[in-house]
Amino acid sequence: MKPSPSRTASELATQPDCWRRAAALAPSAGELPRPGERVAVTGCGTSWFMAQSYAALREAAGQGETDAFAASQFPVGRRYDRVLAITRSGTTTEVLTLLERLRDSGTRTVAITADATAPVRRAAGSAVVLDWADEESVVQTRFATTALALLRAGLEGHGALPEAVGPVAAAADEADAALTDPIPPAVLEAEQWTFLGLGWAYGLAQEAALKMREAAGAWTEAYPAMEYRHGPVAIAAPGRVVWAFGPLPEGLAADVVGAGGTLVQVGADPLADLVRAQRVAVAVAEGRGLNPDTPRNLTRSVVLPEGT
Repeated sequence: MKPSPSRTASELATQPDCWRRAAALAPSAGELPRPGERVAVTGCGTSWFMAQSYAALREAAGQGETDAFAASQFPVGRRYDRVLAITRSGTTTEVLTLLERLRDSGTRTVAITADATAPVRRAAGSAVVLDWADEESVVQTRFATTALALLRAGLEGHGALPEAVGPVAAAADEADAALTDPIPPAVLEAEQWTFLGLGWAYGLAQEAALKMREAAGAWTEAYPAMEYRHGPVAIAAPGRVVWAFGPLPEGLAADVVGAGGTLVQVGADPLADLVRAQRVAVAVAEGRGLNPDTPRNLTRSVVLPEGT
């Protein structure tokens, strides 16, 4: 009898419907950034990578200066109209500490979280709760991408998506396909994976690499696509994968193939392509005899002792 899918696999398969729900919510989510505001987006780990993608999308859409910082690296003295914190658990120490430091600055703070009862609801000025996208898994998939889908749909509502970035509904349709498309054996059997992205897709490339490390303990790297030639291309070789989220700079595909590497370039919406990479992370973990639901050295939320 075929074993039941892991919790991680089951949760990642719900992403297309979660994104559709987020897109429907966006018009009524008044806490989202407004055109012209100077905005910073923050989080830790996966949430930080979603912050990077949204910041790049918002600036490319001409909606205003938008920065992204890991919560532990946030420049508290810099002035913003709105600071948006993404945190699934709402308990991450660095995020709570940052919001407390910003409390008296006059900056509007907003949290996107999965837990309506979490401490971040008190630490932030307001919150958008995506409790229907919460997860039991340690390894984040659907909450983080749903938060990004919500923010992307907010740009869509202002008629401000950058050129070549489609609506969330279209990304969800492509993600449906990403859940069932066959994965080439060479991708599953590789010894190393490098993920590349241009613009907003670079954050997604970093997230794909993180999923491989978290779930499978795999050797993975991520770079802005134009930076790949500046050193990292040296590791391209047979048995190694280069995965492009979106278009590649001219000539780079030929460089990868010429070095004997396996090139993955589906041409799908990068957010949908991330779902495909998540599937690979789970499959590689299981192929190595690992349980993606119990990743090594990780907990669902990083809560540090007081004073750390």
